[in-house]
Amino acid sequence: MVERDRRGFGWLLLATAAPMFLVSLNNLVVTNALPVMSRELGMGPSGSQWVVHAYALAFAGLLLTGAALGDRFGRRRVFIVAIVVFTAGSAACALADSLPALLVARVVQGAGAAAVYPVSLTLLAAGVPDRRRTMAVGLWSAVNGLGIALGPLVGGLVVVRLSWPWIFWLLVPIGLALVPLCRWRLAESRGDDSALDLPGMVLTSVSVALAVLGIARAGRDGWTSPSVLVPLGAALVGGLAFVLWERRCPHPMLPLRFYRITPFVLGNVVSFTMFFGVFGSIYWLMLYLQGPVGYSALESGVRTLPWTAMPMLVAVAAGVLANRVRPGVLIAVGLGCEAVALGLSAVLLEPTVDYRLILPVLLLGGIGMGLVFTPMTAAVLASVRPAERGKASGANTTVREIGFTLGVAVMTTVVLRTADGRGGLADPVTFVEAVRPAIWMGAGAVLVGAVVAAFLRLPGDGAALAGEDLREKDEVGR
Repeated sequence: MVERDRRGFGWLLLATAAPMFLVSLNNLVVTNALPVMSRELGMGPSGSQWVVHAYALAFAGLLLTGAALGDRFGRRRVFIVAIVVFTAGSAACALADSLPALLVARVVQGAGAAAVYPVSLTLLAAGVPDRRRTMAVGLWSAVNGLGIALGPLVGGLVVVRLSWPWIFWLLVPIGLALVPLCRWRLAESRGDDSALDLPGMVLTSVSVALAVLGIARAGRDGWTSPSVLVPLGAALVGGLAFVLWERRCPHPMLPLRFYRITPFVLGNVVSFTMFFGVFGSIYWLMLYLQGPVGYSALESGVRTLPWTAMPMLVAVAAGVLANRVRPGVLIAVGLGCEAVALGLSAVLLEPTVDYRLILPVLLLGGIGMGLVFTPMTAAVLASVRPAERGKASGANTTVREIGFTLGVAVMTTVVLRTADGRGGLADPVTFVEAVRPAIWMGAGAVLVGAVVAAFLRLPGDGAALAGEDLREKDEVGR
């Protein structure tokens, strides 16, 4: 039985959420530094892309493996090792004096982050009483949102005031300080399985990494390019092999019966559509603010805070409401707000825009995002047994990462094809005309997610989120 952490809710939240904050911050902090890094390290546009891809491939490919290692060897132990690996990778990034050295360090960072992210949520869910779980998940989601919101700001500020290695050096002392805190305040826990599914680990890691690689290249190289079709084809073969193996494996790293549990499936569909539509659109809206509108990287980061930071405030309230309102309703309302915000963004998109016009749109988008994160995460966790939450969290985070990567790639394809023959994206009018249909696509994807969320129900609804976990019953085919 999972040991209850009795050492204080605040310390537990800090020990689990702070490492995850570093991971979330690192996801976007590097973007504003890429031009400077490219100039100083002598890497071209393709090299700059690989600085992002190297981290994403390791992160997405090892999420399920990180969760499985935590279940087998102890979640606290793996969590601490992952923090050390992430911190070492950050130091190596700061010391890198060439592109190959930086790419290797980014892979190390991504490998550590892949275990930090899902295991942090599992440790938190296991360490709080059932009645406080949704509030804890809400606070965890808020800290995650804070890291995402501050990433562009911190990156822009550090590059302007210091130099690009400091975006990585800043992570090192915090990571080192978190190791003794986690040893002191986190209770050890494990999953039910005592055996490692090594073939499953290899198959899923390689397949997801190849899928992310192919999708990431598609926006620029085209979906029919060999550089895209080869990794996607290999990912498909690897994915089929993974499913066949998991069907016969006595201790699967991802039980396929999860996909006969309706709330788990719907929760993952909602996650995919949201990350596809919202974050794929935000990527191009950020470029719009730094392109036609003319804001600097730091200025655009400040002006998008109403969207990216609002979830930090709303997620806590959503955690409280999730115990009283059906989670599907909260998610549907939140995604509805997101769809409206993206639609209004497409309407207001012009070469020049008054910030006062888009501020209410940004606030609406931030409120919608905050309403989604907590009930969506809590619903996925509540749909499986407590000992299986690590696997469920890893699967859900993988879906989110693929949704984000696919959203950016598909919308990039739409933008480039629309702009083709119209003068290029350097022209503000062409930029706006090319980005507008992509934002409408994002709004449509999020609206589909809102409809799906309306059907998301748990036995007991709020009570289930508070801790009356779903049993297998009819959903698992017994």
